Amino acid sequence: MLLVKTAQLQEGCILAEDIIGKSHRVIVPKNTVLNTKLLTVLQKFLVDQVRVQSVLVDGSTFRPSEVIQEDVPKPKTTENKDILTLYLEVVQQYKQMFQGWQSGLPVDISKVRKMFMPLFEKVLESEKELLFFHHYSTKSEYFFHHAVTVGLLSGVLAKKLQYAKGDYTQVAIAGLLSDCGMSKVDPKILNKSTALTPMEYKDMRQHTVYGYKMVQKITALQEGVKLAVLQHHERNDGSGYLLSVQEKKIHPYSKIVAVADVYHAMISERPYRNKQSPFKVFEQVHKDCFGKFDLSVVQALSSLLMNLSLGAKVKLSNEQVGEIIFFEQDSPSCPMIKIMNTNQIISLKNEKDLCIEEIIK
Repeated sequence: MLLVKTAQLQEGCILAEDIIGKSHRVIVPKNTVLNTKLLTVLQKFLVDQVRVQSVLVDGSTFRPSEVIQEDVPKPKTTENKDILTLYLEVVQQYKQMFQGWQSGLPVDISKVRKMFMPLFEKVLESEKELLFFHHYSTKSEYFFHHAVTVGLLSGVLAKKLQYAKGDYTQVAIAGLLSDCGMSKVDPKILNKSTALTPMEYKDMRQHTVYGYKMVQKITALQEGVKLAVLQHHERNDGSGYLLSVQEKKIHPYSKIVAVADVYHAMISERPYRNKQSPFKVFEQVHKDCFGKFDLSVVQALSSLLMNLSLGAKVKLSNEQVGEIIFFEQDSPSCPMIKIMNTNQIISLKNEKDLCIEEIIK
């Protein structure tokens, strides 16, 4: 962790502490990835110095020309690396694999497991980290963050659904590889900053078939993993793609990855869309679950979101900061909140114009 002058900051720096304004409100929360707009905000609020992680969001090391104070960490092995450092490293390793697939290299499943499993095992020990990984996803690196987090979330959901260890590990790998076929899509489509045209969207949808062909002959993968790569955009009512199959023909692994995929896509920064609050996203997924998504998977996501976020600090749409103190089972997206500076307790179920904008670590 580094204490540096604001003028030394650059895009990609990750805040290690909340930035508090003179009104004692959080200006920018801890773990936010700084961009040009936020750097300008810090300057306008006359923030002179901040603490940031020594690692940038792209996995590289931040080396400002002047450091006020540095917390020197001990050398880290994979076993004792903090989970954020390991996550960012895995994202960059996946990026390198993806670029290799683009150039024609096959999927090396042993390399995939060696890269991914240490992180997955850490997440199983500290599932709450799943609430925060989307903070580090940037528009330019979205595909790589998406793959890693969908893998982690898929595996955790499968475990919550009482899958055996060998099976929930396979579901996690299925989530990680679900978009491997994107490597065969025209990069101009992948990197486009505006909404896709109908023809571009048609081309992009082929990634499920491309991905299936990439993993089809890997004997170390269960058939369910291969089908999840093919079917993760299918929907129970037949409204999905590419084959428009219905519920009975969709593998259970596919149904888990489908929910993880949609959830993470909506809470993340994307080239043509800003991220949304996890609670707003869950409410939308919950509305869509009837007919489209598997109800048991949606319920598992609901239970996970409630369990992990109970006690968490959140920023509300009116800029107030509070703590989640209670969930009603029938309203998982509208918990009770204790406002930090007044100790007032409010129920978002009764506050129709108020919602959670962000979970703050």
